[in-house]
Amino acid sequence: MLPWEAELAGRLDRHTIDSVLLRDNPLGDPHERPLWVYVPPGYSSSAARYPTVYVIQGYSGHVSMWANRMPFRQPFVETADAVFAAGTPGCVLVYVDAWTTYGGSQFVNSPGTGQYHSYLCDEIVPWVDANYRTIPHRDSRAITGKSSGGFGAMITPMLRPDLFGALATHSGDSQYELSYLRGFGVAARALRDWDHDIMRWWADFQTRPAFTKPGDEALVELLCVAACFSARDDGTPELPFDPVTGGIVPSVWQRWLDWDPVRMVSRYADAVRSWRAVWIDAGTRDEWFLDLGAQAFHAELGKLGIPEAKIHFELFNAGHSAIDYRYPLSLTWLANRLVSG
Repeated sequence: MLPWEAELAGRLDRHTIDSVLLRDNPLGDPHERPLWVYVPPGYSSSAARYPTVYVIQGYSGHVSMWANRMPFRQPFVETADAVFAAGTPGCVLVYVDAWTTYGGSQFVNSPGTGQYHSYLCDEIVPWVDANYRTIPHRDSRAITGKSSGGFGAMITPMLRPDLFGALATHSGDSQYELSYLRGFGVAARALRDWDHDIMRWWADFQTRPAFTKPGDEALVELLCVAACFSARDDGTPELPFDPVTGGIVPSVWQRWLDWDPVRMVSRYADAVRSWRAVWIDAGTRDEWFLDLGAQAFHAELGKLGIPEAKIHFELFNAGHSAIDYRYPLSLTWLANRLVSG
């Protein structure tokens, strides 16, 4: 619990990646992105190859936040290092940045934000395998994240089972009728001050300190997810409800539901059955009811006959925030289940 940066037993390399896929993205966000790669103790003195774990951030996160130090807690870069220093089988950790002007990308391809799913899978993964001694096989590659990062960790191995064979999701976005739907009324009320036009709100939001007016938090998250899940072909985010009445627009809401990991499991059944390890957890007091989403996701895996031996499912006494102490637990569990060289 040192109040300043601790020396690592392994090594953290900080790179900048020039992404072809993110050039000319709809929001004009940088196509040069930071990428952190951690190598475990012993990497530099051996010729061994290592499994990889990709670490993706939650909504509003960016890669530098992994070094943030909260009172009486070490950041994940250091607690992850401690996992391997204690003797857990070594892994290369890859901290990926997928920030956008709206606060996130949900790690999907969208005309509203850019090609962030392809950026992760088709640029970052090959770059890491080419520049580090990894084991370039799905059974030696996992992905982990919390909240929106947990969502990304759930869907990426469904969409790309050729790349990822294991995952850990901490309070991942899921079961949207509980986690997202409850916020639409709050957002519709807030939009009254902006003539029911979220882009008018957005124009004002960019001119002042963030989160200084009522409704800012609900509206910025709504705008981001709409840009990721329900943008029109020209990139305009389309809301899944009527901004005046709050009534659901079924065709747009369905586009959101199509990205619900709970609903996706049955559509990607073959991919899901191929997974070798799945960690699912959430706090029982999660403000977005993501503990119920975690239970629903776990139940869907059971319907496919996924053996419980491949799954760690746990609900713990907490809300949505300050659960970073869970990350080294899932990392240890994954590292012991990925195929080593």
